[in-house]
Amino acid sequence: MSTPVSQGRQASSTPAGIIAVAWTLVGVPLAYGLYQTIKTASSLFGG
Repeated sequence: MSTPVSQGRQASSTPAGIIAVAWTLVGVPLAYGLYQTIKTASSLFGG
C-alpha cells in the first residue's frame, strides 16, 4: 500500500545558506579528524 507524497500540505524548503553552514559545521571537524588520523597512521606505518 503506497501513501501519497502530499496530503494537502505544502513542502517546505531549507535555504541554501543554512545548508552550507550546517555542512561547514560538520565538514571542518570531520576533515581535521581525518587529517589527524592519516598523519598518525602514516607515522605508525610509514616510519
